[in-house]
Amino acid sequence: MTASDGNSGFLRAARAGNLEKVLEYLRSSIDINTSNANGLNALHLASKEGHVNIVQELLSRGANVNAATKKGNTALHIAALAGQDEVVKLLVKYNANINCQSQNGFSPLYMAAQENHLEVVKFLLANGANQSLATEDGFTPLAVSLQQGHDKVVAILLENDSKGSKVRLPALHIAAKKNDTKAAALLLQGDSQPDLNYKEGGFVNCTTKSGFTPLHIAAHYGNLEVAQLLIARGADVNYAASQNITPLHVASKWGKDNLVKLLLEKGAQIDSKTKDGLTPLHCAARSGHDQVVDLLLESGAPFGAKTKNGLSALHMAAQGDHVDAARILLYYKSTLVDDVSSDYLSALHVASHCGNYNVAKLLCERRADVNAKALNGFSCLHIACKKNRLKLVELLIANDADIEAKTESGLTSLHVAAFVGSHDIVVYLLQHGANIDAITIRGETPLHLAARNNQIDIVQTLLRYGATVDVKAKEAQTCLHLATRLGNIEIVNLLLKSNAYVDNETKDGYSSLHIAAKEGHEEIASLLIDHGANLNLFTKRNFSALHICSKYGNIKVANLLLQKGATPDIQGKNDLTPLHCAVHYNHGNVALLLLQHGASPHVTARNGYTPLHIAAKKNALDIAEMLLEYNANTNAQSTGGFTPLHLSCQDGHSDMTYLLLANHADPNIASKCHLTPLHLCAQEDRVKCAEALVNKQADIDAQTLSGYTSLHVACHFGQINMVRYLLQLGANVNIETNLMFTPLHSAAQQGHVMIVKLLLEHGASPNKTNKHGMTALSIAQRLGYISVVEELKVVTETTIASKHELITEERYKIQAPEVSHEEHPLTDSEDETVKICSDSLAEESIDVLYPEIGYIELGRVIDNLNLHPKTAKGSHMLGDASSNVHMQYLREGVLMTEAEENKLNQTSFIKEEPEYPMLAGKDHWTESRDNLNDQPTPTAAPQSLIADNEIITKPRHGGFLVSFLVDARGGSMRGCRHSCVRVIIPPKRASMPTRITCRFVKREKLTVPPPINEA
Repeated sequence: MTASDGNSGFLRAARAGNLEKVLEYLRSSIDINTSNANGLNALHLASKEGHVNIVQELLSRGANVNAATKKGNTALHIAALAGQDEVVKLLVKYNANINCQSQNGFSPLYMAAQENHLEVVKFLLANGANQSLATEDGFTPLAVSLQQGHDKVVAILLENDSKGSKVRLPALHIAAKKNDTKAAALLLQGDSQPDLNYKEGGFVNCTTKSGFTPLHIAAHYGNLEVAQLLIARGADVNYAASQNITPLHVASKWGKDNLVKLLLEKGAQIDSKTKDGLTPLHCAARSGHDQVVDLLLESGAPFGAKTKNGLSALHMAAQGDHVDAARILLYYKSTLVDDVSSDYLSALHVASHCGNYNVAKLLCERRADVNAKALNGFSCLHIACKKNRLKLVELLIANDADIEAKTESGLTSLHVAAFVGSHDIVVYLLQHGANIDAITIRGETPLHLAARNNQIDIVQTLLRYGATVDVKAKEAQTCLHLATRLGNIEIVNLLLKSNAYVDNETKDGYSSLHIAAKEGHEEIASLLIDHGANLNLFTKRNFSALHICSKYGNIKVANLLLQKGATPDIQGKNDLTPLHCAVHYNHGNVALLLLQHGASPHVTARNGYTPLHIAAKKNALDIAEMLLEYNANTNAQSTGGFTPLHLSCQDGHSDMTYLLLANHADPNIASKCHLTPLHLCAQEDRVKCAEALVNKQADIDAQTLSGYTSLHVACHFGQINMVRYLLQLGANVNIETNLMFTPLHSAAQQGHVMIVKLLLEHGASPNKTNKHGMTALSIAQRLGYISVVEELKVVTETTIASKHELITEERYKIQAPEVSHEEHPLTDSEDETVKICSDSLAEESIDVLYPEIGYIELGRVIDNLNLHPKTAKGSHMLGDASSNVHMQYLREGVLMTEAEENKLNQTSFIKEEPEYPMLAGKDHWTESRDNLNDQPTPTAAPQSLIADNEIITKPRHGGFLVSFLVDARGGSMRGCRHSCVRVIIPPKRASMPTRITCRFVKREKLTVPPPINEA
């Protein structure tokens, strides 16, 4: 026999009560606590069957008295459930946990009470069982025994209750629900306050979690007898639960007229309001309980009472389509028919929104104003069209609704119906004379709105009824522009078949083909071209469709345009070609396509840039290699004489520099002012690029027109790495400019003490004088560079000028090398694009908005009527999701949901973005010979008599002041000591006279170096 067979036999013997067999198994050393698949062991099975002798034997041999099954039940649970009182006593004797709870929270006492085992209940209570222990569902032993009708058990539990309302409250609620007056009376013994919520002399926390008393429960179920008992025992008929809901609200909501009568007779407040301002009359009207409505009105209910949103009981009846309730309300007060909410919604607005024809018909018969408008101008007809309520539309028009009424934004009912796609309503409105070409304040027709919301059937119907196809809305956009932007080829086709002009331009000169090019809609572009679209039409900023494809990388549309005959080298703004744009935006596939279709890599922009210039500037290696394969000229010069090599060296693109040099770029090629690539490396401290140039025999002592070498430039700009590198290469340390400036003069003039030291270590002569007879020392002293003066005075033989001499001498004139400033044809700060939506939305957004936001905020009163009230827990007392509309703060709009709020009347026009992005602004190049002109600079001495608070009368250049005042006219100052520093205050930027204070900070003290020579 296997161990498994032995275990099963042992358990069967225990369940059968076969003591001899059990003992036999125990003598064979079987595990006394072995269990089956459900966790039941021998003690559990014997306890269930009441085999006291086997239970006694197992316990005496050490069986675990508190061992639990997989559901958490112990032997005591099982014995209590089975009513085995002797076994229960024996288990408790062996210290079974009397208050142990199973997985679902069941205690042994709960199980005994549930099954009406009176003796077990008595024994457990006598031995310390806690009757306040509740299940996961919140049921206590008292509650379950009350629910099951076990009166004797209920009485025992009540007699032994020492915990008060914590146990008794759920039971009293159950008694109220079951209308069990006998149980309720037992529960209320000794209590004078059955609402159980007073704080002195009673139970403090004895309501449900949502605050409902037993009287609320009785009112909900219409249990008159229990309600009478509760009231007789002192229940508060006006007790307000969560959200200030009283029993009268509950009874009215559920149509319990007997409870309504009782509560009113007992002094219930008929005009009590919830937190949202709902009265019992609102509750009854919303649920359609006409008898309760009549009873409340007869008893003096305020028929004009309104909620926080201004909703009357008639609004509630209209929302629920309760004709009889509405009729009763109008009988008592006929003027209610045009009563409006806080956002001017009438009951007819509500009925129109909900599609409640019967109430709407009643309201029309009672002469309701069919043309009443909500706060933003929406009429009942607008609302019916929005919600696609054809029967309501027919009813309203039959009662003289104004078919041409407009909202604040100019929307007619036809606009609304066209946008939402209510086809039958569109046809009905047209058949009854609606203006098919009515325009909104933005100039949009119903056809515009249908096209924008992709309503193909509506577009077709409007065109069939003769809608004008080329009406231009704001920004001169047509329906064809909209459909193209949204990529709806069916609508585009319909419009073209209706003779829409294919080359209509927006305010910024965009045709539909430009838009299709931008969005990448190949099929639409093909369709437009087939209908005669001009391939080479320019926007107002002089860009063609092919330029736009190149910018956005839309290769399929670009290929289509080229196949259809678009000029691959067409030149737009600044003489840019599509290839320039493709290169700048790093669209290599488009660039290759253009080259394959004959685009020339040699065509220059207005400043002389070829596509290779841009690739070098953008460090687009792959594209540069592609251009070189198509024989791009590496030595092509811009109008300023700069080559792609200049650009790559200036920006430190070493890989690009090596590529250009490997393809025959001249390392010594000079610009018009004789700047070589090495000069630019020196200016920007690009040592790696300099190494590449030197490896190709770049002349390290090449001079500019003013005589500056790369060493001069590096010394001037404080680029110590380049200085060290050039000195290692043997650069002439004492070479002079046209004005006899040596590199030491340049370093001293700019206050670069470390470079001064380095130059002296490499043999720089401190005694050399410039054209004006000044040594490096005298320049440093004149400009107040103390550390440079200290470094030079010990090695310079020339006598230092006295302070008096410095005061009387002429101001020193700063000398600077040529710098690279050349204007680029592209800038990343500008964009050429098409916008069809408002600036607040992303370009991709195609939604359309109703402009009536005020209406939405004030009129959110109907769509959420079928949701739970905004009460705390327990709000279900007033109904489920389909019925308790009146308990909620009514939020959503009659016209639309939250999501729809961002749809209908959105600004919809096409805006042209500024021009194509260009290269970085700091890289703008202009040929400068400023260094050849004298620039006056105040000396460091105090003899300057220029006031530092002089008002700037017009934009001008002046000496650099410590501080100065500027007003709305703006101003400009250029640095004298540092020729690259300029302070520009544009006109109108200063709203009032403003003092500008300027301080120089040494470069080495900055964590991030400032940009040099920005345009």
